[in-house]
Amino acid sequence: MTRELPNDFLIGGATADFQYEGGFNEGGRGVSTHDYETNGSPEHPRHHTMRLPDGTIISPKSSFLDAENVPKDAEPVFLKDQYYPSHKAVDFYHHYKEDIKLMAEMGFNVYRFSIAWSRIFQNGEEDQPNAEGIKFYDNVISELEKYGMQPLITICHDELPINLALKYDGFNSRKVVDLYVKYARTLFEHFGDRCKYWLTFNEINAVRGFGPTGVHESTGLNRYQAAHNMFVASAKVVKLGHKMMPESQFGAMFALSTCYPRTCRPKDMLATQQELRENWYFVDTMGRGYYPRFADEILQHHGVSGLDQIIMDKGDSKTLKDGQLDFIAFSYYRSNTFKDGDEWFNVGGSDNPYLEKTPWGWGVDPLGLRYTMNMIYDRIQKPIFIVENGMGAIDRPNKDGYVEDDYRIDYLKKHLAAMADAINIDKVPCLGYTMWGPIDLVSLSTGEMKKRYGLVYVDMDDLGNGSLKRIPKKSFNWMKELIASQGKILDE
Repeated sequence: MTRELPNDFLIGGATADFQYEGGFNEGGRGVSTHDYETNGSPEHPRHHTMRLPDGTIISPKSSFLDAENVPKDAEPVFLKDQYYPSHKAVDFYHHYKEDIKLMAEMGFNVYRFSIAWSRIFQNGEEDQPNAEGIKFYDNVISELEKYGMQPLITICHDELPINLALKYDGFNSRKVVDLYVKYARTLFEHFGDRCKYWLTFNEINAVRGFGPTGVHESTGLNRYQAAHNMFVASAKVVKLGHKMMPESQFGAMFALSTCYPRTCRPKDMLATQQELRENWYFVDTMGRGYYPRFADEILQHHGVSGLDQIIMDKGDSKTLKDGQLDFIAFSYYRSNTFKDGDEWFNVGGSDNPYLEKTPWGWGVDPLGLRYTMNMIYDRIQKPIFIVENGMGAIDRPNKDGYVEDDYRIDYLKKHLAAMADAINIDKVPCLGYTMWGPIDLVSLSTGEMKKRYGLVYVDMDDLGNGSLKRIPKKSFNWMKELIASQGKILDE
């Protein structure tokens, strides 16, 4: 069986605005929740640090996640002794033509990027969108069209204008649902005739604190109330998008790096089934249009009595049904194992002893990607789209900045081969694949540049120092060959 990819297969790369775009105080952009995240390291992950108008400094040691301690009219300021990576990122804002040209040289026919909500509506509540922000993304799409690349737009990638997080407590408020729909409508009006594929939310099953959940930690009732409102917001936007753009297709992105039972001990098997339901709670609701039968069990595990404790509007059930997703998009980086007693949350709690690991301790499991693709399609029976996959590694360039990243080529080749087997042998309908960070960007979890994913090296360090010069790595040419062969080199 050949591993050749389908003729209409979409293959390219994916980025997030706050990790890649920069230009945070240019072009009329407002401030977002991610703009207050500092850089960090594997031992000390990034965190929010800011000063409120009353002089209070918010840090990991403070109680800022208690909503009552955050003034509703707060307009935080940045601290001079902190480095905030999203402000500069790797400056796609000024390098977008160069970067898209590099993507085109590899043969990409799709580029997934997120639009910064605060670049379109600075505080989320303006009557009219920011014309400079609209123009920037218009220019990006024009550049993609120049090379025959499809845009895949993420409407909300884990962030909000800071005003909506502080004033309304993010998606805990139905007011933010309405503002999100208004924001999406604006995008459809301006870009809808040029973009077929859309993602309403990124990794919605990994809802993060101080973002979509406002000023709350992403646990308990706060998490699941915000999630319900995001389900409704997504469904409303899908229905609106289908009306405004009849050929459009909508997905939402889920973090679905899989987990296996740690052992065949029955308690570990049952615990793993329950852990997987933590993710199916989100996928089922958005992919099928209604809450799964085990919803109350999931909520009770997190201290919520059940769906009866979630505030819902009368028409929400119909809205969810009418606005279910067209395809299931997901990220896949690794697999873990799960055993009785591990904590539930997105990815299992124990390492897999059979796997090699990345420098950041993530288990490398190509076959797990095929397993996950089958698991999703067997359950939801809608097309899937792999919109994030890649390996964070420490690249060591030579004096000319060139990186011989055979380890990355090996990772990508094995994962893409497993994907091709799922498509060709298992007959899983897959729309496409966008690898994470085709050009080096800032790590989400730690805010580092040291953790690199790209096929193109960016000359910048963890504190933003460097020329920002783009230098193709060895993997750049491998990807170019892969795409030119329509995947046939995966048979080698």
